[in-house]
Formats: sequence, structure tokens, C-alpha cells
Amino acid sequence: MTAAPDTPLQPWPPGTATGVGSLPGGDPLEAAKLVLETVPDLPFLPELPDRGAPADLAGRGTALLHDMPVDLQPSGWRLVSRPSGDGTRARDLLARDLDAFELAAGLAGHPARLKVAVTGPWTLATQLELTRGDKVLADHGAVRDLTSSLAEGVRLHLADLQRRLPGTVLLLQVDEPSLPTVIAGGVPTSSGWGRLRIPQEQVVRARLAEVLAASPHRLVHCCASRPPIGLFQRAGATGLSLDATLLTGYDDDALGAAVEAGLGLLLGCVPSIDGRLSDPAGTLRPIRALWRRLGLDPALVAPTVVVTPTCGLAGASPAHARAALTRCVEAGELLREEPE
Repeated sequence: MTAAPDTPLQPWPPGTATGVGSLPGGDPLEAAKLVLETVPDLPFLPELPDRGAPADLAGRGTALLHDMPVDLQPSGWRLVSRPSGDGTRARDLLARDLDAFELAAGLAGHPARLKVAVTGPWTLATQLELTRGDKVLADHGAVRDLTSSLAEGVRLHLADLQRRLPGTVLLLQVDEPSLPTVIAGGVPTSSGWGRLRIPQEQVVRARLAEVLAASPHRLVHCCASRPPIGLFQRAGATGLSLDATLLTGYDDDALGAAVEAGLGLLLGCVPSIDGRLSDPAGTLRPIRALWRRLGLDPALVAPTVVVTPTCGLAGASPAHARAALTRCVEAGELLREEPE
């Protein structure tokens, strides 16, 4: 059994709760107020994909690309030679989100810490097309260029936020929901008749590490089953954001090694779809079951684990989104008060 450390390893207090990133609706100021009110220990910069393609996972990723123009085609986002109205729209929506959060934080008081999610390079490479129509993932040189552009854009993004919120500790969350499919060779070619080749692990790790390097607090989010936990750790992640309801015994060894190495865990266990929520004790069952399987000291769970909803909160009603975040906070408090 691993003993609890004498001093906190994570940049959040024990029993913390937060969200994954997305929320329903289209008003960034209301979303920012909701986040600062419900999860004040670890608020997050809200993502509002209901506003359309320029605000979804891919569109928000393109908004961060530095000197790499894009355009929205019928088949999706494509790299182009000059700036487009669609690319400008994606950047404008992101800038509006930052303005709204700065205003809300000015009214409520700057948070001690803020989690900022960005689309990861491998997931973005499966969403973006080259000029000729193939996925960026099909061209390893294009993946390299995309990653460099994204890494610089993320660095500038965090610097902008730091200027707006002086004194706030920024936690970078790199979203890689598609990475398990990439490394399993499951991404189809543009024709749909084949599958794109699997990149070498050291290349996958290096590209991810390049984006993670923008922050000393580096989280990787992956809501797929069988997430490549060891790869994330080797890429330099200091924390992992995972869906606790999808974790199985297959993941135990890698998770145990990650926790013993000092990584934090953001675990989704509150349903993101509308419906009745379990009480705080019921909410924590997946986390407690995981901790027992790993054979870890119960005193380690509250300092290590942040309680979150599962992915997809953007598809919920506003009332459920608020209730889900509130339940995460209640479950986090219970985890701190009753670790076993």
C-alpha cells in the first residue's frame, strides 16, 4: 500500500471538483459566472460548442494555430493558404470567451487557479484536412508543422490569460480523445477504404510533449476507454483527466504507476446527461472501487483526485449542468471528509 505524502503534490486543495470544459448554451459571460460560482477551487475556462463549428473541439483548436490559416469546408476544417472568414470567426469566439471570463473574474475575484483546455495535436490532426483533402494525420511532416503552430498558439494563449488574470495559476489541459484511435490504426483514409498508418510511439510522445511544454501544470484529458496512460506520463503529463466509469482492471497497473509517480487524477463520475444524479456517496463508488483495486492508501485519494462530470456536459440542460457541477463539489467534500 502506497502511503500518503507529507506535503501536497498537486496544485489544488484536497477534495477539489471541476468540470471537463464544455457547457451548454452560448453566453460566455453566464458560463464564466456559473463556473466561478460552482467550482471556485478549480474553475475552468468554459467551452460552448452550441455556437457552431467555430466553437467546437476542432474549431477551437484551429483558433489557437499560429500563422496556419484554415477554412471550413463541407467536409470539415481544412488548411488553406490565406486567412478566411471561418478562421476569423473561431478566433473571435475564443477572444470573446477570454473577455467574458476576465470580466466575470473581475466581479467575483481572480481565482487562485484556472484550468484551460486546448485540443491536442493528434486529435486536431484527425479533424483537419490538408489542401488536397487528406487528413493532416496522413502526412507526418504536416503533423509536425501543425504541432509547432499549435504549441506556439497555446503558449501565447496562456500568456494572454496570465496577463488578464495576474496571480492565477494556470493548469493546461490537452484534450486527446482521438489518440487511442490514432495509435490503434483506426483513423480512416479520405477514401474510407483504408486506415492511416500508425505513427511511431516516440513521435506521438514528442508531438504531445511539445504542446504540454507550454505549462508547468500539464494535464491530458482522454475520455475514451483504455486511454494510453503510460504514454501520457512519458510525454510529461503531471495529471490525467479520465472517465472513471470507463476504467477497468486493464488500466490498473498504469494508473497505479502514475499515482505513485505523483500524477494527479481528474476522474469523471457524475453523469453529463440529463437525469437523476446519485447522492455524493453513490457518485464516489467508481473512485473508491478504483482505489481499492490499486491498493492505495485511502489518505492519498482526496489530495490526488479531482471529481468531475463525465464528458458531454454541453449536451445537457443548463439546470443539469449546474446540478452536475454542484454534485461534483459535494462528492469532493465527502472524499476529503471520509476517504474510506
